[in-house]
Amino acid sequence: MRSSLRQTPAGARDTFLDVVRAAAILAVIGQHWLMPVLSFEGGTLATGNALTTPGWWALTWLSQVMPMVFFAGGAANLMSLRRAASSREWLSTRLRRLLVPVVPLFAVWLFAPDLLRALGAPEQPVQIAGAIAGQLLWFLAVYVLTVAATPLMLTAHRRWGLAVPVVLTGLAVVVDFGRFEVFGPIGYVNAVFVWLAVHQLGFHYAEGRLRTLTRRGAAGLAAAGFGVTALAVAFGPYPASMIGMPGAPVSNMSPPTAVMMGLAVGQVGFWLALKPTLTALAARPGVASVLRWSGPRFMSLYLWHMPALVVIAGVAVLGFGYTTPEPGSLDWFAVAPVWGGAAAVVLGGLLKAFGRFETRPAPGVELSTAQLTAATALAAGGLLGLAARGFTTPLDGGLLSGPVPWVVLVLAALLLATKPVSVRPAVRG
Repeated sequence: MRSSLRQTPAGARDTFLDVVRAAAILAVIGQHWLMPVLSFEGGTLATGNALTTPGWWALTWLSQVMPMVFFAGGAANLMSLRRAASSREWLSTRLRRLLVPVVPLFAVWLFAPDLLRALGAPEQPVQIAGAIAGQLLWFLAVYVLTVAATPLMLTAHRRWGLAVPVVLTGLAVVVDFGRFEVFGPIGYVNAVFVWLAVHQLGFHYAEGRLRTLTRRGAAGLAAAGFGVTALAVAFGPYPASMIGMPGAPVSNMSPPTAVMMGLAVGQVGFWLALKPTLTALAARPGVASVLRWSGPRFMSLYLWHMPALVVIAGVAVLGFGYTTPEPGSLDWFAVAPVWGGAAAVVLGGLLKAFGRFETRPAPGVELSTAQLTAATALAAGGLLGLAARGFTTPLDGGLLSGPVPWVVLVLAALLLATKPVSVRPAVRG
């Protein structure tokens, strides 16, 4: 522990983690923008997935970057927690940093569906747009829980080390057995076990155990992780694609399966093998400026890249009758840069308007454990509700059937994470 502390001076940034985070968000955005196969006819928007193209499932073994997001988050969380005055002050800062960027998204999407209807958009595409805007909040809900568990998981890490992610992975396997053989919905428990296990791997990087791997050792780790994943796909109940596919009976991501842990180990080894090259690349002035810009806007990039796609799809598909070419065809490859470039322009405008909410400093506040626990529970519950229900209020539904109750929960969580709440004892005569 002491040697690793000397290797990472207080306040120093790890450029490898910066590159991983930037590459991860770029992969998320690129995949989400290029996956949809869209057409519009008779007031109905048809949606498909380009990754259903035969053989393209192999791309998801690297393009599914959520394992690297949780890995990098685990390393960064441990590093920042070690620099904090207290774990409670650290957690209040992290909660506000995660929840504040969601407020402008709420402000837009609570009114966007009615505005789209007023502009003449058919109901079915409006429902899809509202669902897409909310679906990605699943990550934030799970990540809030993971961040809240960081102090406890750090204690477990220091006591039991590598046994912690191993046990969590074993529990994920048990949950998978229950999911496939007994009761399907129990699989959602793995949203905790799997991502906590991957997050815990980040601790082993921050503490130096993974950071000091040689390139050969990292390559061996990658081979082991991808090998286990391949065996699980070949002989187990797991699909080959690492993202959910339309019509597939099983998804490795929703909820996550234990195979994601094998994928995480493979990806961590793969990226660590490239670490010397990536660190040298990050030292270049142009790349360094991109990393400095994207790092403080990670959550804003994540939250607003799908609304940017909604804008482009609405104009091109609904407005001009554009239909996505056959994925893999010459037309598809020719149009992809134009499609992505147009979405990037819209995303740039959205970030200019709303990215400032994330970049504002969030000074620490010492809060009680009970208050932080309540804030975490409210935030996770509200975000999961929005991920499941979306932002579109049914035309025949009341106020409580739409997103408003879930938004209220998240805003209440933000309020609890911002200001201490004191409860005065009753005065007895």
